[in-house]
Amino acid sequence: MSDDESAYSDAEKRKKKGDEGANFLKNRQQMKMSELDEQLAEYIAEWRKQRQKEEDELNKLKDKQAKRKILRAEEEKKLSEQKKAEEERKMREESERKAQELEQKRKRLEEVEKKRQQMMKPNDGVKKFGSKGGDKLSNIQAAKGELGKTKEQLAEEKKIAMSIRVQPLNLDGLQPSQLKSKAEAMWALVVKLETEKYDMEERMKRQDYDLKELKERQKMQLRHKATKRGLEPEALTGKHPPKIQTASKFERRTDRRTYDDKKKLFEGGLNDLIREDLEKRWSENMSLFESRSRARLPKWFGERPGKKGKAGEETPEDGEEGEADLPPSPPPPAEESEEEEEEEEKEPEEEEEEE
Repeated sequence: MSDDESAYSDAEKRKKKGDEGANFLKNRQQMKMSELDEQLAEYIAEWRKQRQKEEDELNKLKDKQAKRKILRAEEEKKLSEQKKAEEERKMREESERKAQELEQKRKRLEEVEKKRQQMMKPNDGVKKFGSKGGDKLSNIQAAKGELGKTKEQLAEEKKIAMSIRVQPLNLDGLQPSQLKSKAEAMWALVVKLETEKYDMEERMKRQDYDLKELKERQKMQLRHKATKRGLEPEALTGKHPPKIQTASKFERRTDRRTYDDKKKLFEGGLNDLIREDLEKRWSENMSLFESRSRARLPKWFGERPGKKGKAGEETPEDGEEGEADLPPSPPPPAEESEEEEEEEEKEPEEEEEEE
């Protein structure tokens, strides 16, 4: 074998070895890629399962939420219907209660109006107002009761009174005699109503006079109260209370008194000041009287009145201190008293002799 052939064979062998190594690497890479593809497929399958599970749970929650919304809407509808029914029931009960109250009030007012009509029926055909011996202020309570009512109450009472007073006229099928008697009855009713109208006008005049008299009495009391406090007579009769003087108008000096002290002068404080001044003068005069020099009393049968000595002791003689200022002792009235006793004893003896 020649050299060329041996070289060719060696090249062939080297080529075969290189192809085998390349095939091995390629197969190894393919195996790795296949393993990676399998792992990726498993991961994707697991992820899809987890995603499907989450979607199923989410769909369940949505269905549950929708069911809850439907239930809540039904409950709210039921509650609104119940509330509406309750409000309608309350409104119906309130309207029934008001209707009952109005009916009771109407009946009560009708009874009051009937009683008033019966009381106002005159015995002699003419109703006289009041009496001479009655109290002048007897109508004040009634006037206060009427003033306390509202316009609606007065209008309702008027409507009820008019329904009782004004009776409907039934003139269908009446004879001339019946119509004449009906006209006479209506004339009598007109006379009666005019009489009542006159009485009410007189009553209103009397009430106005009573109110004026009460106002004058109130003014007199307020004037007396103001003069008692040392104010002007018209100080308390106005709409506003009198002002308290905080400074002197006539003395050019500062007034050091407080507001409370000045206010107390109008609440009887002036009388307290006068009383305190009198008590102060009395105490000063009493202290002067007690601190005066006292003179001794003159002796009486050897003893000084009020200062008797002990038993067996004599009072001091004349010439002591203080006796020079003493007034002279009065004469002893013992003889005069004895003469008066003798005369009194003689008088009954003379009377017995005369008898």
